[in-house]
Amino acid sequence: MERKTQTLQELKEKGPLAPTKKALVGIDGFVDVIVHPVDQRSGPGDQFNAIPTITDFAKRIGSAAGKSANIEMAPIVEKLGGNGPIMANAQSAHGIEVRYIGAIGRDAIHPVFHDFAEKTNAISIADPGITHAAEFNDGKIMFGTMASLDEITYDHLCKLPGEDKLIQAFNESDLIAMVNWTMIPYLTDVFNSFLEKVLPACSKDKARTFFFDLADPEKRSEADLLEVLAVFSRFEQFGKVILGLNLREAEQVDALLGFPPLANTPENLQTMAARIREKLSLNTVVIHPVADAACATPEGTAYAVGPFCEKPKITTGAGDHFNSGFVTGRLLGLTPEAALTVAVATSGFYVRTAVSPTLKDLEEFIATW
Repeated sequence: MERKTQTLQELKEKGPLAPTKKALVGIDGFVDVIVHPVDQRSGPGDQFNAIPTITDFAKRIGSAAGKSANIEMAPIVEKLGGNGPIMANAQSAHGIEVRYIGAIGRDAIHPVFHDFAEKTNAISIADPGITHAAEFNDGKIMFGTMASLDEITYDHLCKLPGEDKLIQAFNESDLIAMVNWTMIPYLTDVFNSFLEKVLPACSKDKARTFFFDLADPEKRSEADLLEVLAVFSRFEQFGKVILGLNLREAEQVDALLGFPPLANTPENLQTMAARIREKLSLNTVVIHPVADAACATPEGTAYAVGPFCEKPKITTGAGDHFNSGFVTGRLLGLTPEAALTVAVATSGFYVRTAVSPTLKDLEEFIATW
């Protein structure tokens, strides 16, 4: 109760600052087709029972070994997707002035991004990938087609918006969030070019925050992951770096950095965030499992339990909403505890409603959860 009261007080005091903050968010883009794998169908349309869990889905697939199977994916909704666009939408709902740069259509903006592109004064650099997100009661499995993201290189960025426009966009921004490293093969090289060519040309007077998200790096090599983690550290010379990790990503990074495994407890979650932060020399590391979250900052560690939802309306994008809430909170000057509370509330509101909350929505949600 004390944490909720403190968060509401801080939001009341600092929430009005949101429209004064500018964010540049990128750099992926996906068309998300949310699907429910069908267990049994009783009629057309939505007359079916979905396969309830990932374990059940795995059993269905496993039973087809040496044979074959036909599993229907019933489409629920088609919407804009990708870590960057979802995070940008969430930050825009918070009242932040957001500009987007990413893969939302090369020759023309893809229809699902039309309103988003107008709202965020978007710079489009490639065609979006396509994701079929199969949602279950205990998680989701995303099947992606993403060859178009191979076009995201620094040379390509300079041909489309131009290096001068890149520098201008960086120079104007209080926050620069670049997410979904895993699915963009040349993004480490792009980051290095930002460090060597863009940021040195920006004003030194603005206090900037950088946010990075790996997006399930299991399919990338350990060498690739270690390289980009070192690159994140280099951004500290130009501002404060926040690294966002879900629990699986945090455990992978923690092990790669040479630390022994820890059981998932509130204390250990904070310990993991703190030792990753110290090892990488970052300003902040924030870790978000499904039901809670922890962070490590120069002020110490903090922990928050979230408003867990047993039957969410949507789960795809929950982590991006958490990231948006945390980064917005820190951008506004909230304490780590309050920023974590805003983050879990942003995600909690979204999975219940499939809507990105305003700060006013969050105040009401936090007061009543």
